[in-house]
Amino acid sequence: MFKDTKAFASFSVNDSEKAKAFYGKTLGLDVRELPGMDGLLQLRLAGGGKVMIYPKTDHAPASFTVLNFPVDDVDKAVDGLKGMGVRFESYAQEEIKTDAKGISRDEGMAIAWFKDPAGNILSVLSGKATEQEEELESVGAAGA
Repeated sequence: MFKDTKAFASFSVNDSEKAKAFYGKTLGLDVRELPGMDGLLQLRLAGGGKVMIYPKTDHAPASFTVLNFPVDDVDKAVDGLKGMGVRFESYAQEEIKTDAKGISRDEGMAIAWFKDPAGNILSVLSGKATEQEEELESVGAAGA
């Protein structure tokens, strides 16, 4: 039914201007304000993906990762973002442990979590998870 629709993800923030600055200036993404939509933002991601960010007065940050950024080198991405004032989450749970830099290194994967100004959780990751995603994309393309 929805095979040919151009689906998109969305999440809320409590301040569209702070979100626009963070996603545009700090993360370097293409952020567009949607005209006449009162604070509605659109992220245009590599590969054609789009994410809608909408203002919500009673916003509550997501308790899960809303956006993942695959990178070649998590250490380098973490260092670069820290240099721009981004703080990384620290976890010492049984299932998730991060090192002094805020990076979890487990089973061939490296991932580090950080929050946007509204408290939504984002990540940079590399390794097994991104390789599997690329594999799924190639299988999907072959089956199309």
